[in-house]
Amino acid sequence: MATNKRVFTLRLEEENFEKIKFIADKNKRSIAKQIEYLIEQHIEDYETKHGTILLPKDF
Repeated sequence: MATNKRVFTLRLEEENFEKIKFIADKNKRSIAKQIEYLIEQHIEDYETKHGTILLPKDF
């Protein structure tokens, strides 16, 4: 299945990994989907406080 998502390596402390895995299991998500969700939530919170982040393609 083709996707436009970037692939990259993420190194986490073992404790953080296990906690994210726990949360992902509770939410019936994969670890990758849980991390993506957490990042999206953080971006949304940041933009609520500081305004929309403009990317180069937006100029």
